[in-house]
Amino acid sequence: MIQIYDTTLRDGTQREGISLSCDDKLRIARKLDDLGVAFIEGGWPGSNPKDAEFFDRAQSLDLKHALLAAFGSTCRVGGGPDDDANIRALLDARTPVCTVVGKTWTLHVTEVLRTTYDDNLRLIEQSLAYLRAQGRRAIYDGEHFFDGYRADREYALETLRAAIRGGAETVVLCDTNGGTMPWELAEIVRAVKAALDHPLGIHTHNDGECAVANSLAGIREGCIQVQGTINGYGERCGNANLCSIIPDLELKLGVKCLPDGHLPKLHEVAHFVAEVANLAPDEHLAYVGKSAFAHKGGIHVAAMRRDVRSYQHVDPARVGNEMRVVVSELSGRGNLMSKAEEYGLDAFGGGQEVADVLNEIKILEARGFSFEAAEASVAMMMRRQQPGYAPPFELVDFSVLVEHRQGRGLLAEATVKVRVNGEVVHTAAEGNGPVNALDAALRKALTPAYPALANFHLADYKVRILDGDNGTAATTRVLIDTQNGLKRWSTVGASANIIEASWRALADSVEYGLTAAQP
Repeated sequence: MIQIYDTTLRDGTQREGISLSCDDKLRIARKLDDLGVAFIEGGWPGSNPKDAEFFDRAQSLDLKHALLAAFGSTCRVGGGPDDDANIRALLDARTPVCTVVGKTWTLHVTEVLRTTYDDNLRLIEQSLAYLRAQGRRAIYDGEHFFDGYRADREYALETLRAAIRGGAETVVLCDTNGGTMPWELAEIVRAVKAALDHPLGIHTHNDGECAVANSLAGIREGCIQVQGTINGYGERCGNANLCSIIPDLELKLGVKCLPDGHLPKLHEVAHFVAEVANLAPDEHLAYVGKSAFAHKGGIHVAAMRRDVRSYQHVDPARVGNEMRVVVSELSGRGNLMSKAEEYGLDAFGGGQEVADVLNEIKILEARGFSFEAAEASVAMMMRRQQPGYAPPFELVDFSVLVEHRQGRGLLAEATVKVRVNGEVVHTAAEGNGPVNALDAALRKALTPAYPALANFHLADYKVRILDGDNGTAATTRVLIDTQNGLKRWSTVGASANIIEASWRALADSVEYGLTAAQP
């Protein structure tokens, strides 16, 4: 079984834009343990008060699967481990495992540490031996190992031997600069394996876009531990992405790395960590991204409807994800049929109504609409094609006025005239802008007949200019996200007139929300 060593809470937080609170780190640690990783590296206790606080509070974590590790460097040049502040911080963290990073590249020994080769070996061996004598399990991270190996093969190996003499249970080969190619890394790991009869680990960075491939190459050559982060977060271009490595190991290589039945938790963990880190999830990530099993091309969807294996390399449920069909100008009849089934529109057959909706989508996308992220608008097109469908309201007309009034500043006012249950309702409302006023007037007209509308909330409003060369006459696309409790849906409008585009998206949103529960 391959050991998964997660360093999201330490190496992952070195990504630009990530700053986790102590509470954030504790929440992520619990989630990682629930996933079933073998090690959770909580941080560098000697580097900042937050990490020291984390290790203090982490004593109350009831971890079921993972061992907590504290990270730090070898003792300082010119001193020993018994009076070294960094080593003392590792011990004060009270973790069962201490991971120590040391120099394996001669460049770093002479130019960064500014010490001798022999003294660097002393720092490595004594630091690990001291931690082992204090009852800690020790893992050694050979920083810049592959660069060091290319510069001086024998010295790089000697640093690993020093770590082994010091009591390191695993020596980890680090591609710290992330520039090693998979075939080169495999050759070096194979040579190290032959030279050292000791458990090896692999730790790669993604500067050459090879971190996952390098990690898998290292494992195939005999590494028993792989280090990485959730979603590949990390400094510069990131670390090896565990959300790809874990399913690659289990589903492609047939190698266990998580407890039985835990792999389907991966999708949830990936999105949980992104949410806590306050980062938008990368929905194009392999396995865990929303688009990982999304099908857009008409020919693809047609084949998928006959056999789901035709355009999917694994069953998405195995990693906790799901298949999606995307509707766009590239769609075929199968896309719409799949969407009709998804939305429970059983009466939406395979005849002329499919061709009509498909043609309408292609025409509208040519005019600036985009339905990939506005599936509720697609659902409404199909619903309106159903026999006997009666919309909850029909627009008669609307007007929007924006003016500056002395003493009051800017004022937006909208009037809406709609037909509801055979009667024309005429309302007016003010707002802090033209779209807000239009929304308020429409709600005012419809809420007496449809009280549920009071629970609909605008969750997001996005505007994109499509042809900027036309200046203020450019076509504008509007996407509106609406929420009702836990249910959320998206609609789209596009026009050279931003008010018209907004009305289209707004009207679709309200109509969808009022009719979605209907058969």
